[in-house]
Amino acid sequence: MAKTIVVKQIGSPIRRPEKQRQTLIGLGLNKMHKTRELEDTPSVRGMVNSIPHLVEIIEERG
Repeated sequence: MAKTIVVKQIGSPIRRPEKQRQTLIGLGLNKMHKTRELEDTPSVRGMVNSIPHLVEIIEERG
């Protein structure tokens, strides 16, 4: 089984640059406090690290 991470949106995309909004959509997040379980890949980690003020990693599985 592949390693996964659980990501939670903690910040609002209102008044944020379009690139940050698109990164949230790419992660599958669009509402406050929504969580997603994503595969732990370098591309997903890069997306999370590019918007650390809007998301947090809750849990690492696998």
